[in-house]
Amino acid sequence: MDRIAALNEILTEHPKDAFARYGLAMEYSKQGDFDRALAEFSILLENNPDYTAGYFMAAQTLVRAERAEDAKRMLQDGIASARRTGNLHAQSEMEAMLGELEGS
Repeated sequence: MDRIAALNEILTEHPKDAFARYGLAMEYSKQGDFDRALAEFSILLENNPDYTAGYFMAAQTLVRAERAEDAKRMLQDGIASARRTGNLHAQSEMEAMLGELEGS
């Protein structure tokens, strides 16, 4: 069974499983299926607004999909999440990426 099928099976039984949802979004992103990846990131963040890594990886997916303005908004939301959860490392990574996007 491939990873996408396995993750979908987990999500069929546990639709709010944040780790499986994140994994599925990442698999779609790796395959270049940006619309599906972003749909999964959206579900993930709607159900788990403090899943900080989701914002960062969604922003990276948006950049790859040539949607820089959407990526900036995602990073701003992610930075707010990182501040809420005290995740200084993620906050600094997202601030750096946001700075790069705003400088280009």
